[in-house]
Amino acid sequence: MKKQIFTFIILTVSGYHLVAQEAIPRQIDLWQNGAPGFENRKNEPEVVKDGLITNVHNPSISAYFPDKGKANGTTVLICLGGGFKKLVYNTEDRGPALFLNSLGITVFVLKYRLFREENSPYKVDKDIMLDVYRAMRLIKSMAKEWGVDTAKIGIMGFSAGGEVVSLVVYEPGNGNSNATDPVDRLNGKPAFQILIYPGPLAARDVVPADAPPVFLLAANNDECCSNPILKIMTLIEKQMHQLSCICIQ
Repeated sequence: MKKQIFTFIILTVSGYHLVAQEAIPRQIDLWQNGAPGFENRKNEPEVVKDGLITNVHNPSISAYFPDKGKANGTTVLICLGGGFKKLVYNTEDRGPALFLNSLGITVFVLKYRLFREENSPYKVDKDIMLDVYRAMRLIKSMAKEWGVDTAKIGIMGFSAGGEVVSLVVYEPGNGNSNATDPVDRLNGKPAFQILIYPGPLAARDVVPADAPPVFLLAANNDECCSNPILKIMTLIEKQMHQLSCICIQ
């Protein structure tokens, strides 16, 4: 599949305000009994303050569905930023979700566990990765009920959320065929990726040939997050010679 990268400096966020519907997201736990190995922390309350969420021990997805007459089956899983110490909501979940809904796209916002939070027992390449794969697989398992096209499920990440995306897009995503839970037997690899000012961990030394198509966005003077995009672009251009880029100054 041809890889296309479009790097923009300006995102039309004004489109968020054009959405008339006032969706109330439906929250769905990733695991009925809590995250594996941490079931005893399932009922610990999250802390929501000043637009930030912390103390996430029961990972979940919040669903934003477009009008039935407009839904086209395309689905995006949004991973919030926050440096793995917190999750940034409102600016990175509701606005983008409603805008995508206006295009007929179904959206799920992931609340994943935070490995950099003080006294966190979690690991980024184990627990957070597990949360993302579980979310992707859960969406696929409910495709019929939720009107999802399983071939058009992508993943979108802001800042640290872009680093979360990188945990799964470069891996096979194969499920466990022997799992007792049928959800865990499904493949969790996204069909496409959207990286919005992704953190530095999003840049890999190698981009595999089967990596999903990617849309990239960052300001060119963003000291944190423009370099990962430039690195990814350089790798793809060098390895695949299939780079298409539009830059807006």
